[in-house]
Amino acid sequence: MTVVSTPAPRLPLRRRSVGPGVSPMLRRLAAERATGVLLRERGSLHLADGQVTYAESPESPGLDVLLTTGGVLDTEVWREAVARAGADQRVGRFLVDSGRVTEGALELCHAAALFDAAYFVLGPSGAPARFRYGAAHWLGPVRPVPVAALERETLRRRELLHRIWPDPATDTAPLVRADRAAEPPVPARQQAVLDQVNGVRTAADISFALGRPAFHTLVELRRLATAGIVTTASQPPRPPRPSQPLRPPQADPAPEQPPPALEPASALLTQPSADPDVALLRRVRDALEAL
Repeated sequence: MTVVSTPAPRLPLRRRSVGPGVSPMLRRLAAERATGVLLRERGSLHLADGQVTYAESPESPGLDVLLTTGGVLDTEVWREAVARAGADQRVGRFLVDSGRVTEGALELCHAAALFDAAYFVLGPSGAPARFRYGAAHWLGPVRPVPVAALERETLRRRELLHRIWPDPATDTAPLVRADRAAEPPVPARQQAVLDQVNGVRTAADISFALGRPAFHTLVELRRLATAGIVTTASQPPRPPRPSQPLRPPQADPAPEQPPPALEPASALLTQPSADPDVALLRRVRDALEAL
């Protein structure tokens, strides 16, 4: 008698969850390896072969501000590079080839500007997004960032800000100092932000005034809001959270460095780079963060 064996039924495969995204359109563009510019309500993302090459937002200082304010590059040198190489989309390459800036320093500042602006560009929006195929940015290629990495970093930053202080009003509204008899001492990095609070300036205004990545300013302002030192011009002062006291300045003799989680560009220091001078990259990073 012939026995026919019946194969065991196959169980349906579970699809691995990749977590929530921030822009389905951006994911689709990455999958099709598109080149062009994604235009959203709060800025734009430039893509080449499905990877993000640059990001711009009116709420975030650009690469030019980070390079010139940080002392890496003179303002006139930047203008010369844009005038001479902008039409060919080779500004970054011109700066490196002409010896104005090292490749590593350019990559570091470029990554800081890209992740910073992308946080705002990929923020919640009710306006439709548009994609312009084939458009190229005048900076030219520096170090593209995969869309998946950009999404992860954007979501991580949202979660971090929410943990510090869940009210996002301090991110966009004009800010004032709370009416207190005496302000507690704050670290030097927060004091620089606090000194810019005048009842008119917003977080974006303060970032441009200091030449600092805007996300770092949001972090410091939410910490100041948590402590009851800063509030929005339209809101009454709020009491500080007793569970999260500010660190006294004596525990911070040098300008405070942000936690590693705040520095997306630091990932460059663990990746292969054409510039072997890692020590120089660290000095440039420290100089930018100390502003």
